[in-house]
Amino acid sequence: MKFVAQRVLRAALSVNDAPVSEIGNGLVVFLGVKAGDTAAAAEKCMDKLANLRVFEDAAGKMNLSVKDVGGEVLLVSQFTLYGDVKRGNRPSFTDAERPEAANLLYEYAAACLSAHGVPVKRGVFGADMRIEQVNDGPVTILYEI
Repeated sequence: MKFVAQRVLRAALSVNDAPVSEIGNGLVVFLGVKAGDTAAAAEKCMDKLANLRVFEDAAGKMNLSVKDVGGEVLLVSQFTLYGDVKRGNRPSFTDAERPEAANLLYEYAAACLSAHGVPVKRGVFGADMRIEQVNDGPVTILYEI
């Protein structure tokens, strides 16, 4: 399992031009589920995310988490994080989990993050989504277990 977290001032997600989710200050998180990932992996990833210190404190140091700043998370499932382009230019997605199992772990990950007290908005699993975001910093963190 891996995620890409981007610190944002705001973000909005839509499907077929219809608004689905919107956040203010917080993180847009793209979550990839690898074949064979478990609930324990989701728990570890979301614990890391909830406590990731990427927001500035009063001294200007990245020392605060999304929880500390009262931020939100827009959690977006993204199987393309497991796209492999080592052989050629067309990505292979054989490392990505099957959709049914990936969706279950995506929903479980969202629940784990909520359990940390972080407000979570979601994308639409498997949909063609449009995301508008205003990155802050920019700060982008990649984490994989």
